[in-house]
Amino acid sequence: MAKGGMGNLMKQAQMMQANMQRAQAELAAIEVEGQASNGLIKIKMTCKNEIKKIEIDPSLLTDKEILEDMLIVALKDTFKQIEDTTNAKMSGLVPPGMNLPF
Repeated sequence: MAKGGMGNLMKQAQMMQANMQRAQAELAAIEVEGQASNGLIKIKMTCKNEIKKIEIDPSLLTDKEILEDMLIVALKDTFKQIEDTTNAKMSGLVPPGMNLPF
């Protein structure tokens, strides 16, 4: 490979790294909300897994087992929202065929 080609490749890699760092910083500020049972439980988190808020409808406070189950459903939904948002944000930064874990 010619010297210019290697230098160009390094420059592209550095640009991709800078773009990924910028996207990761933006993801830290993006909040998503997951929920269970039509909004009886809502969990708001950033795309960096920082919990911002949990809302529980008072009607759920009488049955501990149902509340626990619904919290799991709401958390799974929230993590799915985070994964989808992160994948959408990062997909344009990686060349086709290069799959990186985010």
